[in-house]
Amino acid sequence: MEKADFNIPRFLSVHALFCNLSPDELERVAAGCTLKRLNRGDGVFRVGEPCHEFHVVVLGQVKLFALSPAGQEKVIELVGPGQSFAEALMFIGKPYILNAQALTGSLVLSVSKDTIVREIERDARFSMHMLAGISRRLHGLVRDIETGALHTGMQRVIGYLLREHQVEDCSTGEIYTVSLPVSKATIASRLSLTPEYFSKVLRELEDAQLIRVDKRDIHIVDVPRLARHGVPAG
Repeated sequence: MEKADFNIPRFLSVHALFCNLSPDELERVAAGCTLKRLNRGDGVFRVGEPCHEFHVVVLGQVKLFALSPAGQEKVIELVGPGQSFAEALMFIGKPYILNAQALTGSLVLSVSKDTIVREIERDARFSMHMLAGISRRLHGLVRDIETGALHTGMQRVIGYLLREHQVEDCSTGEIYTVSLPVSKATIASRLSLTPEYFSKVLRELEDAQLIRVDKRDIHIVDVPRLARHGVPAG
């Protein structure tokens, strides 16, 4: 899809960072955007590259990850449609400190720093939208750190199945299916677990008749019991 074939102002108008802009403002921001089509495995950016823009996923999914000196990958975040990334880094003028790579065929909209700065200079209220977006992102990262530090591996997996996929409470006997958007190894890294341990937890939950695993489809047999499983008594 070429930029000319995609209505960028309309897309921006329903995004949390831009939804309060006027049509003229949306047109100005759109003029400073670049639409990129990525195949699975294509990079959005790499550590050390200059950061002159931030990015919004239109379609597909992007992983943000770090590499250890030994080459071991740690997934920091999985970014899906409508979510943005690299806003804060763009403002401080530092190179990228993470890598970003498409996990599936994706469309990514990149918004230039110069465009954002000009809009902030035109109307200071625009900066509040940017700050709100950055704050939401920071809150999510703090929550993830807290979860990793205070929750067991079992609790992290259960929390991922219920929270990330917005599974709501339902009556016993009703089956809810969660389709994993990426590989189990990627999700395991996101949860700070080894792939082997992630698979072990899924087997334990299946043995407890709480879920049924069918490749990437996780059928939750009993949502209330699953939510209670692994929580210390008392």
